[in-house]
Amino acid sequence: MSVKIRLTRIGRHKDPFYRIVAADSRYARDGRYIEQIGTYDPALGEEKAVIDEAKALAWLEKGAIPSDSVRSMLSLKGIIAKHAATKSKK
Repeated sequence: MSVKIRLTRIGRHKDPFYRIVAADSRYARDGRYIEQIGTYDPALGEEKAVIDEAKALAWLEKGAIPSDSVRSMLSLKGIIAKHAATKSKK
């Protein structure tokens, strides 16, 4: 089972809003997911994304692979750097 950290779309027509979730890669984009990690409103921009740092780090430690858009949000928040630092200590 490959777990991905990715966006799932909610919101109205032409007014997107996304949840940042950990999901099995075989699940549909807007289908079920394992855990919600945060939210993202494209109208506010990537730097205003709300991400639970503890949950994100826990999933990265377990081997979850972030999508490209989620990776850029995680790096803006400094979560990727923290994950790399803990990884290099081992």
